[in-house]
Amino acid sequence: MAWSLRSVIPVWVIALAGAVLVGVLAPRGSGGSGLGGPLAWLPIVLAASVLVTMAIQLALQRKEGLVTRMMASLGGALVICAVAGGILLLL
Repeated sequence: MAWSLRSVIPVWVIALAGAVLVGVLAPRGSGGSGLGGPLAWLPIVLAASVLVTMAIQLALQRKEGLVTRMMASLGGALVICAVAGGILLLL
C-alpha cells in the first residue's frame, strides 16, 4: 500500500498544480468562442498527468498492481481536472 500512495499522490499534486495554474494564468475567452480560454488547457494538464504516471510506473519497475496504481493516479487526476473545469465554467 505504501508503494501505491508514493506513486499516486505525486500525480494528483501535479494535476492540482496544473489546474490551479490554468485557472490563474490562462487567458479568458472573449465570449462567443465556445469552450475557449482556460477550459481548452485542462486536457493538456490531464495529458501531462498521463505522462507523469507512465514515467513514475516505469521508474518503479514493479509489475504487481500496475493497473491499480495507474487507475488510481489517472482517476484522481481526471476528478481534479473535472472539478477544476466545473469551477472555471462557473467563473
